[in-house]
Amino acid sequence: MILDPTFLLFIAPAFLLSIWASMRTKSAFKKYSKVRAASGLTGAQAAERMLQYANISDVEIVRTRGTLSDHYNPATKTLGLSEPVYDQASIAAIGVACHETGHAIQHANAYKALWLRSALVPTAKIGSNVGYLMMVIGYFMSATGLVYLGAVLFSGVLFFQIVTLPVEFDATARAKKFAVGQGMILDAERVGVNRVLNAAALTYVAAAATTLMTLAYFLLGSRD
Repeated sequence: MILDPTFLLFIAPAFLLSIWASMRTKSAFKKYSKVRAASGLTGAQAAERMLQYANISDVEIVRTRGTLSDHYNPATKTLGLSEPVYDQASIAAIGVACHETGHAIQHANAYKALWLRSALVPTAKIGSNVGYLMMVIGYFMSATGLVYLGAVLFSGVLFFQIVTLPVEFDATARAKKFAVGQGMILDAERVGVNRVLNAAALTYVAAAATTLMTLAYFLLGSRD
């Protein structure tokens, strides 16, 4: 299937976009991790200030291993910041920390899109595993019904990714507004935060595009 020119025509553009977005995110983070913020705040300190400003006291900020492994876990109410973010006082660290804190604020404010995304996690897992496998098997067996059934399950992945977009964009908007508004990032440093967070947001767009094109390939191919 991977040698099928039609498959490459459908998937290659989205796949290349994913690679480019990932490389752009890593490049921007690496560059602005070396630029110290004038405020001198580390990512952990920036996150703590943002939580205090939002009157949130039940979220724990923890250090996690790796790079760009930052996340917020609504189930445990923990804000995991990677070591380069937790410990460093860089423009990139503040931007990423504030973005993840934005998710904690969404949770505290019962942001509907975040709730929906969390509810869709099981559906997305089933779709990415069972649904995709059913489409592949149905495709090779020329079993159109099986392809369609798999596509229904796999579409749960696409729905999850589409719901993820406003969640991520909103968290990014909150991060930019707070970081600049509270003086943690100066106007002259804003470009760095924008490049890091905008590049990260693009990875979610690329993921959704890849899933959409995968669905289109199997659905259109099963009609031949």
